Formats: sequence, C-alpha cells, structure tokens
Amino acid sequence: QVQLVESGGGLVQAGDSLRLSCAASGGTFSALHVAWFRQNPGKEREFVAATSRNAVSTYYGDSVKGRFFINTDNAKNTVFLQMNYLKPEDTAVYYCAVSNRYFSSLVETYDYWGQGTQVTVGS
Repeated sequence: QVQLVESGGGLVQAGDSLRLSCAASGGTFSALHVAWFRQNPGKEREFVAATSRNAVSTYYGDSVKGRFFINTDNAKNTVFLQMNYLKPEDTAVYYCAVSNRYFSSLVETYDYWGQGTQVTVGS
C-alpha cells in the first residue's frame, strides 16, 4: 500500500509562489501516475495537475495552466507542485494521489491519497 504525505502549504499573498511536496512510501513515483487535486468545503475535488509514469507526460487543469508546474524528483521519491502567480481562488486543501493504471484527471481513477495540505491565498 502506498502512503502519501503532502507538505509545503501555508498562507501567502496574491502573486506569490509556493511549492508543495508529496513524499511516498510503499511505492515508487517513477512507476505510478501522480496527480494533484484541490478541494474547498462543500465543493467537488478539482483536478490540478498530473504527471504520467516516468514523467513522460504532464497535464494541467485549465485554471492553473501556465502558472502551476508538476515535476518528480526520483532520487527523493517526491513529486512537487510549483505554484506561481497565486490567486485567492487557488485557496483550497491540496491533495496528492497516485494511480497504478490511469493517467487521468478523474478523481475515481486514483487509488491512494494523502491527507492534504492547506493553501490560503490572501488578496
């Protein structure tokens, strides 16, 4: 079973940058499809970004395209989400997830999830 731990969240101001980390145990990111999602209370979990097995491909949600970047450090078995030009609407709990089978933007295709890290962007 893969265990995921997110870190790096916090309170920032609009226009700032932040980098989230997702560390894995019980699995190797190079062998998995990895994604970031975000969620606010009472709303559905929203796809943010994904990287395919061996980081061959990346895919971004429309609301973050050009501002957020996902990358993998295989030596550290860690996936990062670099978030630039943050906006108040980026405020959410950010979750890391992995899939053995699908490179996808769909919540239901991911098998394991972290506990999330809060990102708050002030105006």
